[in-house]
Amino acid sequence: MSELRVWWIPQVPMSKSFEVDVASVEEGVKVMHILADYDMFQFKNKIKPDYSNAGGLQMKEDGEWVGWYDEEWGEDDPEKYVEEMEKS
Repeated sequence: MSELRVWWIPQVPMSKSFEVDVASVEEGVKVMHILADYDMFQFKNKIKPDYSNAGGLQMKEDGEWVGWYDEEWGEDDPEKYVEEMEKS
């Protein structure tokens, strides 16, 4: 499998993203859920007055980071991909 990483912007329109390498699509989805839950925790506990986050999974292709996709399944949504893999 190619190299994978999660990118996360905790406060849009911030342009710099937090990035973390992950070992699998499943791990990437879990990390994205953790980051989203953490942002919600900060909002609910008034650490952040508001937030607008963004994030996703990327893979390295020909030396460049691109949005993750799976050619075999024709899927570019990592959450849907994980759901389908769990069903099979």
